[in-house]
Amino acid sequence: MNFLALLLGLATERMLTHLFHLREFRWLDPLFDRHLRRLRKARSWLAVSLTLVLTLLLVAPVAAASLLLWDELLRIPYFLFAVVVLLFSLGPRDLDDEVEDYLVALEAGDADTQRQVAEELLERSPPESPHACHEAVERAIYTQANNRMFGVIFWFLLLGPTGAWAFRVVDLMRHRVEVRAAGKGAGDTMVGEAPAAMGEAVRTLHGVLAWIPSRLLTLGYVLAGNFEEAMSGWRNGGREVTLPFSEGTNEVVARVGIAASGRMTLDVGNAAEALDRIRAARSLVMRTLWMIWCPVIAVLTLYDWLI
Repeated sequence: MNFLALLLGLATERMLTHLFHLREFRWLDPLFDRHLRRLRKARSWLAVSLTLVLTLLLVAPVAAASLLLWDELLRIPYFLFAVVVLLFSLGPRDLDDEVEDYLVALEAGDADTQRQVAEELLERSPPESPHACHEAVERAIYTQANNRMFGVIFWFLLLGPTGAWAFRVVDLMRHRVEVRAAGKGAGDTMVGEAPAAMGEAVRTLHGVLAWIPSRLLTLGYVLAGNFEEAMSGWRNGGREVTLPFSEGTNEVVARVGIAASGRMTLDVGNAAEALDRIRAARSLVMRTLWMIWCPVIAVLTLYDWLI
């Protein structure tokens, strides 16, 4: 049933773009800010524990509703509830649309729109250099695919709407940490503080939840793209060994994605070649979703029904 809800949710999402602003859950920002303030002087184990408690409190209503609806009316209410929760757990913004906006701005030479879209994808101010900005956007496409789609889908299939919403809550907290670290918040003394001072617990919890789906996503990139280049990029460990846990995960996903795209030799400093690389990144993400993992999930679901 979760697979059917997933297909309906993904199909319905394209018709509800006018509601995407509701998925940002800005009303949770003050709660997250208060939580981050509490983490300022907390030890690491206590900070992780407090973050986990807050997550459980926010997830509890969805879990309770799922249990109440599970056996009602042939599970039809549960099915509809699962679709709604999934729709509001994806995103918040549509990755495909944002990449298209960036490509259109790049083709038109609209530097202001490029930087605006890049800031949304990177969750921080983009580099001043066009070369560095294009490269950062390309990497962000591969990593944001996990934050916005694959992580949600994985936990939805594993734990239903409760899992999808749990991942979204933690990702919303992680996003808030990035916003504060980048100094983009307003009217709060926390703006610009280092993430290590208040948000490492959030990043750690997000990294734990994102680890398995990120590896499955990376495997999807390998299967949907240039297999040899991708496997070479995966086997040859890079700088992720020197990075914090969550950042190391993003490094692996981005490196393998770029290798799998088959466009590594193109120069992102050239506008035309940058367009090609970014288009290839978007195409690889969509192929991985629709041509690799949706069929795999369908086969596993059918096997479960037959057995």
